[in-house]
Amino acid sequence: MTTTFTHHWQVYGHDWAVAHLQQSMAYERIRHGYLIVGAESVGKETLARQFAMALNCTDPERKPCGQCSACRRIATGNHPDVLYTQRDSETSPLKIEELRLMMQKLALKPFEARYRIAVFRDFDTAQPRAQDALLKTLEEPAPHAILILLAKSLEPVLPTITSRSQVIHLRPAAVQTVYETLTELFNADEDRARLLAHLSAGRMGWAINALNNEEVLGQRAGAFDLLINILGMTRVERFKQSDDLSKDKAALITLLELWLSFWRDVFLLAENSGLEPTNIDQAAALDQLKDRMSGEEAATAVSTTRKTIGLLTDTNANARLALDVLLLDYPGI
Repeated sequence: MTTTFTHHWQVYGHDWAVAHLQQSMAYERIRHGYLIVGAESVGKETLARQFAMALNCTDPERKPCGQCSACRRIATGNHPDVLYTQRDSETSPLKIEELRLMMQKLALKPFEARYRIAVFRDFDTAQPRAQDALLKTLEEPAPHAILILLAKSLEPVLPTITSRSQVIHLRPAAVQTVYETLTELFNADEDRARLLAHLSAGRMGWAINALNNEEVLGQRAGAFDLLINILGMTRVERFKQSDDLSKDKAALITLLELWLSFWRDVFLLAENSGLEPTNIDQAAALDQLKDRMSGEEAATAVSTTRKTIGLLTDTNANARLALDVLLLDYPGI
């Protein structure tokens, strides 16, 4: 076995980040602001929660112990001194009103714990004006207050926020690391673990969730079947499909991200790249498509799908119109 695990933190694939936080605790160099950056489901919130447990754990030896009252309640989201922001929906930004409310709560003294901790989910969705609401707290923090900001990317985060925070970049884990975590710590079947390790793109949280949730792979297979069906449809039929799919924007973005991974694999095969596809269980469908289209067509599908995801994620583009354009750009089979 080549992978090491930080067992009691229950953070897998990011041992260096755990070691860094443990060292800061050992030398009592706790920062008031942390900015954890990484892809969706890579482990940002898990690391934040375990850090909150470690900071407020009452065990004198091992922190977090996972057994004391503080650890158990933080793990289940029921501790009065560990707060989480909420968004109105998966596609809405983190609002300034929510951030101001969190600042008011954070200013209060802890009810019982050593630290009062606020975890800001999806902080990269907050507009600059909303992010500014945190500056005063970051510049003049109360002794008991700790802010943990979670973001997929540093780009949308104001430099004034970044410079006042300890930035922790969580990189995707290696395929082998994900595989070993699933087989050795979660007793996964080797074939299933290998598949999930490839599909995860290094997102340990996604892999663990998919291992415990049969629907994840089922929905994925359905997404690929739908894509292949659409490629055989007429223009009118594609418009009808677009009307159905565009009604749920969040679900549409998830669907397009799956399609993007599929098109990347088709491109790699069409170009004889020699690289192993991500969707290794879809070999037959991938081979069928790469034999029916050129590498250029596959590359165009990759580009237009990525562009549409960006429009739906970063702008107020009309989902129906954006999907109409995308489906018309897709090749036919």
